[in-house]
Amino acid sequence: MVKMSALGDIIHALPVLDYLHQVLPGIEVDWVVEEPFRDILEGNPLISQLHVVRTKVWRKKPFSAATRREIRAVRNALQARDYDRVFDIQGNLKSGLVDWLSGAENRIGFSQETLQESINLLFTTQQVPVRRHDYHITDQYLRLVSVSFGKDFSTLKLSSDIHTSHEDDEVAGALLSTLSDGLVFLFHYGTTWQTKFWFQEGWIQLGKSLLEKYPDSTILLSWGNESERVVVTGLAAGIGTGARILDRYSLKGLTALLKKVDLVVGGDTGPTHIAAAVGTPTVSLYRASDGKRSGPRGACHVIVQSPLSCTSCFRTECDKDEECRRSITVESMTKAVEKALAG
Repeated sequence: MVKMSALGDIIHALPVLDYLHQVLPGIEVDWVVEEPFRDILEGNPLISQLHVVRTKVWRKKPFSAATRREIRAVRNALQARDYDRVFDIQGNLKSGLVDWLSGAENRIGFSQETLQESINLLFTTQQVPVRRHDYHITDQYLRLVSVSFGKDFSTLKLSSDIHTSHEDDEVAGALLSTLSDGLVFLFHYGTTWQTKFWFQEGWIQLGKSLLEKYPDSTILLSWGNESERVVVTGLAAGIGTGARILDRYSLKGLTALLKKVDLVVGGDTGPTHIAAAVGTPTVSLYRASDGKRSGPRGACHVIVQSPLSCTSCFRTECDKDEECRRSITVESMTKAVEKALAG
């Protein structure tokens, strides 16, 4: 499996592991991943071996002795496994180079219309087209892999999970033991694109609404960098009593906590998808991205898409950014929370 980044996309690919083990019990599956995301996959019992790459570091110093040494080590580790098949569900230049380094004869990737970068075609020996109704990104990954085995993934009940240690689970449990007995909501404000954020007053009003509707509840606010920490500090102050800012967590530590809360509210971002992968109900908002394509699926997951006609534009900047943020109303998010909890 070559799926190196990004966090949300790696999580969307997790059901592929369950599929492979169901169709061929005893199969050994290795995974190639970028170093920042290794925590999501480490300890997963469905993965035999994890190959960690550092392409961002290598690009900065492509001709250094250290870069050459690391690439050579990855190549040797891949070729030592003598793979029957390589599935490239990344679809760009860097994943294609990993395909080639593996030395495998059968390297299966997407056809041109699905690829992120067409140059990937040079490195795969079989290209799989995506069917029209395989719109969700997870179904596209499953489609690519399932062709080799002749077993339709839609006939199987597939699951995903992220391994956490006993210590991570204990830390998460200890935190929750300090909270009141009501529901525990987790708000994750941050995301990668400016066109994926929600407006700050919306978070505050949503928090107040939920605390009023669900007495004795707690709203935890997570953050990923210093600028986000500053913002969520203001959000917590605006929400008032019942809101609590979390410390900075590792991916494993955050995952352990996401397993234990009652519901997660966030944008199209890693923590939202982690929560869905471990079975926690979610409410997620979508503006520039498409919730039907990448949002969590199931009765306990509710997607709120911007009603603007230009939604799902996949633009990272827009002169209508503020209008788009406010097009998702507090009322619609509150109703979504109620629906997710009922589901």
